[in-house]
Amino acid sequence: MNYKETITKEELEELPLRSFEGNIMIVDNKDKLREAVAYLTQFPFIGFDTETKPSFKKGHINTVALLQLSTNERAFLFRLNYQDLPRKIIALLSNPNIIKAGIAIRDDIKTLQQKRRFSPAGFCELQDEAKERGINSFSLKKLSGIVLGVRVSKAQQLSNWEAPNLSEAQLSYAATDAWICYEIYKQFKNEQE
Repeated sequence: MNYKETITKEELEELPLRSFEGNIMIVDNKDKLREAVAYLTQFPFIGFDTETKPSFKKGHINTVALLQLSTNERAFLFRLNYQDLPRKIIALLSNPNIIKAGIAIRDDIKTLQQKRRFSPAGFCELQDEAKERGINSFSLKKLSGIVLGVRVSKAQQLSNWEAPNLSEAQLSYAATDAWICYEIYKQFKNEQE
């Protein structure tokens, strides 16, 4: 398939706005963790992203607050600001047989490893996949437009990811970011087959 190299702001605005419409689960206890991992390990690939509370002080970087893992039907949001990186998640993130597709994943992995060291395996950098297809725009917003023909909102990007209760808008945004990575990877995979 031939993709456009880039997409303008105006072209993006013309596209239909999409967000994750499946089931969103906040994983904040052991039962939900078991359920999430049992579900996610059934899939050959999943969407991956993290969120960190923005810092507006020079030199200060917050630790990762949220890990998002998604399929086309369910998104799991792990509140890491309240817990360590669970061993079951480390096993998933280290599993070479399950592809974790995301954008700018090197930074995400680095922030996750500040929580607990692990050997990442099975990660797919969608920016590299896009580059191989002649695409020169690498933001999630632009890749969504070029590859899927949809627009995603980035309005919640700089919100407080450490808030005691995440808003509906934050939950939707976080789930959408992981899900759209899943969908982009699926599109790339389908065109190869």
